[in-house]
Order: sequence, then structure tokens, then C-alpha cells
Amino acid sequence: MLSALSGRPAAPNPFGERQPVKPCDHHLRKVILLAERMIKLADDGDDDREDTGCGILYGMLRDSGYKIKQLAEAEKRNHIAKGWWDE
Repeated sequence: MLSALSGRPAAPNPFGERQPVKPCDHHLRKVILLAERMIKLADDGDDDREDTGCGILYGMLRDSGYKIKQLAEAEKRNHIAKGWWDE
């Protein structure tokens, strides 16, 4: 559902009323997807690597992806608690 005022998607607030989905929620979704792509790329690269230098690189990429995803998921939970998140 779109908000009549902003033209953005609307999500229910704690009172059941629809309110616009905040742009930051859309960015968080993108961050979570990006982190998942980082993890997948690290796994694929690690499978095909031919030296330890690449192994270090893909290990750092994987670790960063998991850390970013963890932070973004925590922020998503905060937004859900505020009634901002629309799933």
C-alpha cells in the first residue's frame, strides 16, 4: 500500500495505522542483500582459489559480510520494534 502523502510504501504502526516505509528501511534491505552477496562471493572464490593470498582475501570478505549482515539485522530488529519495517 502507498502512502497518500509521500507516495512511498506504507507499513502499519503499533496502532494498526499505515505509515510510510522509511527510505532507511529500503537501504537496510540492500545492505543485507549486499552482505549475503559478499558471503556467497567469498565462498565461491575460496572454492576456486589457487594460493593462500586469495584465501586470506576471501576470508576477510566472508568475515566482513557476516559482520555487516549481523549489524544490519540488528538494526532491522530495531526498526521492527519501532513499527517502521514492512514485510
